[in-house]
Amino acid sequence: MSQRIFVTGIGTGVGKTLTSACIVEALQADYWKPIQTGLLEGTDTDTVKGLISNPVSVCHPEAYRLEAPASPHLAARLEHVTIDVPGVVAQVAGIQPSARPLVIEGAGGLMVPLTEQIFTIDFIQQLDAKVIIVAQNYLGSINHALLTAQVLKQRDIPVMGWIFSGAHHTNEDEVIGWSGYPLLGRIPHTALVNRTFVKEQAEKLSLR
Repeated sequence: MSQRIFVTGIGTGVGKTLTSACIVEALQADYWKPIQTGLLEGTDTDTVKGLISNPVSVCHPEAYRLEAPASPHLAARLEHVTIDVPGVVAQVAGIQPSARPLVIEGAGGLMVPLTEQIFTIDFIQQLDAKVIIVAQNYLGSINHALLTAQVLKQRDIPVMGWIFSGAHHTNEDEVIGWSGYPLLGRIPHTALVNRTFVKEQAEKLSLR
């Protein structure tokens, strides 16, 4: 079976979607955002589709599209929708190509609830996916990064490593050392995010 890579973040707004686009471009992988919230702000699928330039990758449609910019369990509750997580997991076999990886982007971090009982980390385990952690420097980010690493270790979930986004900070070296997970790359801040930028950053990632 092809490799499944789940892209999670140490929090919200740390650059998961841009990072996902770079990973997709680097591996010529397919992309899937199973549960999209905040539809009024646009979709991550459309963003990734507009940023990749290779002719192979396919961006698959979401399983759930919810309007509220909130956690999936709350957005679903507001729209009187029940998210069927086992059903979403079952869709993977039907959309994953046999010859290339599938990059799956989550919503927020590991403990974001998808339903009243199931959290993102449970979803990752059901998908049997490896994880790439996206981190960014801000006040409290060391705590968030190491908590993320710790809970993945406790669940025995395989982690490929870290990708840092935004301005470089020396905290990155400490997080890598303390967590024991390797650095896969970093995506710097730029005023112009386009296909050229994504292709350039994709070539610098250490994913293979």
